[in-house]
Amino acid sequence: MRRASTARLGLAMTFMLAVALLGAVFPHAAHAAEDAWTDIRAAVFGDREIADGAGVIALETPYRAHDAAVVPISVTALIPQTTERYIAKLTLIIDENPAPVVGTFGFFPENGIASLSTRVRVNAYTNIRAVAETSDGRLFMVANYVKAAGGCSAPAGKDHATAMARLGQMRMRQIGDWHAGEPAQAQFMVSHPNYSGMQTDQVTQLWIPADYVRTIELSMNGKPILTFDGDISMSENPSVRFFVKPKEGEKLTAHVTDTEERSFSQSWNVKLEPGS
Repeated sequence: MRRASTARLGLAMTFMLAVALLGAVFPHAAHAAEDAWTDIRAAVFGDREIADGAGVIALETPYRAHDAAVVPISVTALIPQTTERYIAKLTLIIDENPAPVVGTFGFFPENGIASLSTRVRVNAYTNIRAVAETSDGRLFMVANYVKAAGGCSAPAGKDHATAMARLGQMRMRQIGDWHAGEPAQAQFMVSHPNYSGMQTDQVTQLWIPADYVRTIELSMNGKPILTFDGDISMSENPSVRFFVKPKEGEKLTAHVTDTEERSFSQSWNVKLEPGS
């Protein structure tokens, strides 16, 4: 009987010690996550005020991603793009990524709607944030928590030789019917491995140096309609859905640069519905 009581006392003490240790560790982890955002915020936005973005933008992300290397993100603008006031910039941030700032998109009144969709890498369970800056200089933020891990070091989808053979190939896809002067959606895609510097070659097991798209500039007849300045957190083969207000006879042009100082350009004729 005494032996059983002693055993129960030992188990109880072990449990209490485990609880004490967990209490010491997990609050620290929670604080570390908050500290990450505090540091990122100071580095990117300084001491500027960031207001709640509800009513300005909405963020859609999966709660648990199927593939951490290709996590879909959609940001919906809830205010119109007018010359008086419009969303001028949108910065995507992934708190727990090695390079937290995915990049900053630039918008213009010519978009009509400052909504976009893209794909990103997620390295660990994290908050993903979208910070919009309006033309009057105010900042608005929304955030979602996403469960995904390992996206920044996940192997590339294609072998190096195949990726290099397709490097810089671009597509511009018109989505739905396009009418003159009305906001219309398009999808831009560029073939690029977007190596993060954290991946290894699956054959040689050697580290692959970082090599990724740095800037994207989309224009309509010479007028900018969307810009992007980014880092390693954008997924392989960058893809962006965006809006533009087209006119008859115009051309969409894309200009892309990467960290190896390569540049790629291509233009596409805009196709409008008859009579629009």
